[in-house]
Amino acid sequence: MLHFEYSSAIDAPIEAVWQFHERQDILDILTPPWQPVTVVRHEGGLNVGAISEFRLNLGFVPIKWVAKHTECQPNCLFTDIQIEGPMQSWQHRHQFTSEGDKTILTDAIAYEIPGGWLAELLLGWWVDSRLKEMFRYRHEVTKKECEIVSS
Repeated sequence: MLHFEYSSAIDAPIEAVWQFHERQDILDILTPPWQPVTVVRHEGGLNVGAISEFRLNLGFVPIKWVAKHTECQPNCLFTDIQIEGPMQSWQHRHQFTSEGDKTILTDAIAYEIPGGWLAELLLGWWVDSRLKEMFRYRHEVTKKECEIVSS
């Protein structure tokens, strides 16, 4: 199993950062424009049982990715798991921690690439670099939006 983690300090109260993530259009806002990803649906907000569905366009092959929220503690964390998609397994925890007047936002992902240890050895670095690129963008957008709101 591979692990990825990305954290940022956001100069906004935890409630503002959480509220930003509750937006109905949050997946559209946080999807980097250069990624071949289309948001198909987002139902249930951040609550347990919420569903997010994406279409990944890898060349001419569209891949369906469906994630379901399995845990939600308002102003603290929410977790989603892949129930259909390209990974063998995928668990993504979004954690919000208050640090004075700031919020530390941490995205932690545990995942397995289909094909076992050999696939992880050959492709793990590539997946990690794509995740780093995507979460750098997501955190920059979150920081920009939430710091403007709380000013």
